[in-house]
Formats: sequence, C-alpha cells, structure tokens
Amino acid sequence: MTTAYIPAAAAAAAETPLDGKAAPGVLRKVLTASFIGNFVEWFDYASYGYFATVIAAVFFPEIAPSAALLATFGVFAISFVIRPIGGIIWGSIGDRVGRRSALSWSILIMSGATTVIALLPSYAQIGMLAPVLLLIVRMVQGFSASGEYAGATSFLAEYAPPERRGFYTSMVPASTAAGLLAGSLMSALLFSQLTEAQLHGWGWRLPFLLAFPLGLVGLYIRLKLEDTPRFRELEARHHVEATPVRELFTTYRKPIIRAFGVTCLNAVGFYLILSYMPTYLITEMGMDESASFLANSIALFAYIFLIFLMGMLSDRFGRKTALIAASVLFIALTVPLFGMLDSASFGMIVLVQIIFGALLTVNDGTLPCFLAEIFPTRVRYSGFAFSFNTANALFGGTAPFIATWLISATGSKAAPAWFLVAAAVVALIAMLSSRETAGRPLED
Repeated sequence: MTTAYIPAAAAAAAETPLDGKAAPGVLRKVLTASFIGNFVEWFDYASYGYFATVIAAVFFPEIAPSAALLATFGVFAISFVIRPIGGIIWGSIGDRVGRRSALSWSILIMSGATTVIALLPSYAQIGMLAPVLLLIVRMVQGFSASGEYAGATSFLAEYAPPERRGFYTSMVPASTAAGLLAGSLMSALLFSQLTEAQLHGWGWRLPFLLAFPLGLVGLYIRLKLEDTPRFRELEARHHVEATPVRELFTTYRKPIIRAFGVTCLNAVGFYLILSYMPTYLITEMGMDESASFLANSIALFAYIFLIFLMGMLSDRFGRKTALIAASVLFIALTVPLFGMLDSASFGMIVLVQIIFGALLTVNDGTLPCFLAEIFPTRVRYSGFAFSFNTANALFGGTAPFIATWLISATGSKAAPAWFLVAAAVVALIAMLSSRETAGRPLED
C-alpha cells in the first residue's frame, strides 16, 4: 500500500528515519500538532459545560430551570452516543491510510462544527428547531472528536523515544486540560464583564467562534508532518491491515475489555471534576459564577503542571503501578473530599479541587500511553479509539447528566461522589488483570 504525501511532508520524512528516532525539530512539530487539536476539542466541551446554565435558558426557556439544565446536559450526553462509531471509522482510517490523514480531517470537521454552534438561532427565534439543530451539530462534533484523542496519542507514542514515551504522551491530557483552562478563564471573564442579557444574547457564542481559526492552525501544522515512523515501517513491509476493525474484534477482545474498564475512571473523573464541577458549585453550593470558574481555573493550572510529572513517573515506575494507585486513591478519598465542599470557604474549595485534580493526573498522565502500548501498530488507532470512546460515551458524556439526576433523585449533594467511586472500582479490576507495558518496545 502506498500513500501520497505533500512535498513539505517529504522533507520531514528525511529527518525521521524508520528507526523511530525523530529529529528534535520534527518532534516539536508533532507535539504542537497534537496539542492544538485536543486544545480546540476540549475548549469547546469546556465552553458548553461552563455556559450550561445560559445555554439552557437560550434553547430550553419554556421549562423549569432544573429541567432545562438536565435537557442541556442530555444534549451533551447524546452527542457522545456516536463516538464509538466514530472511533471505529477514524481508527480504521488511521490504521489503513495513516495517522496524519485521520487527524487532519478530524480537526477540520470538529472546528467547523464548533463554529456552527456560535451561529445557531435561539428558541425565541425558531422554536423547537433550535434545540434540534443544537443536537445535530453536537452529534457532528462527537463524531469528529472521537478520532482526536486516540490519534494524537498514537501519533506521539510512535514518534517518542521509548524511555520517555509516558512523558511525551502526557502532552495529550495536558492539552485537554489547557483547553478546559482557557474555557474556564474565558467563562470567568465573560460572566464578570457582561450583563445577563448580554450573556444570553451573544456572549455565550464568543468561545465557539474561536474554534475555526485555531482549527486551521492545527490543520496547517499537521499537513506539514510526515506520518509516524512506525506506520511507515508497516507500509514498507506491506503489513498494513486491510480490515483493522475485523482484526481488532477477532484477536484483541481482552485488551479492548481492559482498555474500556480502566478508561471508565478517566471518563467519569475527567468530566465530573474538570467540566461539571463549576456547574455543581453554582447550582448545588450556591457559589458565585465568577468565583466558581476562578477556583476551577486554579485547579486546572495545577493539573496541567502535575500531568507531565505523572507521565515521567509512569516511565520510571510503570503504567500498571500508577493506574492501580489512582483507582485506590479515588475509592478512598472521593466521598470525604465531596463532603468537604459543603459550606466550605473559597480557599477550601480551591484546595479540594486541586487535590481532586492531582488524583486525576495519576490516572490521566498514565492512561494514554498505556492504551497505546497494549495494542499493536496495525490496530493501535482502532483499538485505542474504540475502547476509549465507548467508555466516554457510556460514562463520560453522561457524567454531568447522571450527577444532576442523582442529586435530584436522592436529595444528596454527595451522590456524584459514589458514581466516581464505582468507576474507580471498575478501573481497579481492569488493571489488576493487566500486564506492565512500560519499558518495552511498542508491539508490532
């Protein structure tokens, strides 16, 4: 199988031999390209989550505020339904045609769909058609985003020096947190500077308008890169799998189950702690909007710093050790930490969020590399994308909705904590049956 590359990519190929030792300049471009795509994706998800109360009023004004918020998170959750399908499609493209092609198309579709959200008419303008259009665009976003995280990690893992693979792949969760941080800071700024009428009229649209220029920058950088040395080596040997999805489901069922199980903690933890938390503090703890976003921004800044540290530690102590430790810590500390949020001062809330973020980095700084290492090159993208997106579809995208529903059904503000504990138990079981992958060559 042969693949045509643009001339600029051919120049990069000369710097990246098939032995996998990329030149420093190429590795920097790979890091930048991987960062921007995930940044754009999670900047959008952050903006949607942080402006959930405003979006609820704009698109569901005819129902009670609590029901409108549930409907808004319901749209958020439904958009994840398509992600396993998207993971299979993007994974198949990435394993057959190349990682670069899949990542280039996914960022183009994703940034375009995000921009469309900013242009959607409100319920007051077109009635029920407004939330229907919102749902359709969110579905397109979910489809395009399903190839981003797995593709960026596979891209980095196949370029990175083996002894620093954990550190380099930690760039992927760091970029997602950077997107959340940018969304949180922008939300704090808009909530503090605009009136309620301005926020509901046009203010909430501003974050979504930024996606298109950022997406074009990411696309430009990706088109300047050659595909990974591992994938090109597979092509040179004519070992590219013609039907990677069939190979995945017939030969690698156990790795899929393990990958799904351990990703459950990432899915629930990431969306509860880093995306849903500001809404939780506003609606359940009565916290001011600007203060809640400021607290979340501080926690996200700490998370980004710690994620690289965990990537390095996973290179030294192993992926299995880190992921088991993350599960145990969440099981032991989640409920007490949620309890500390009740009637807490601003400083205490920030401290609890930083602790939660630190616990999450133990998992998130290690998980991408682990998922890339348990699948061989010919089905790496497909295996990672399917298992990761299925867990996120079932438990990640639904996390804000489930948390809101659990509080409503039980009357307990601590109900989301038990949901997170359950996810940690599932991840622990998955990791206890897994082997160590650190310090080994990528499987071929």
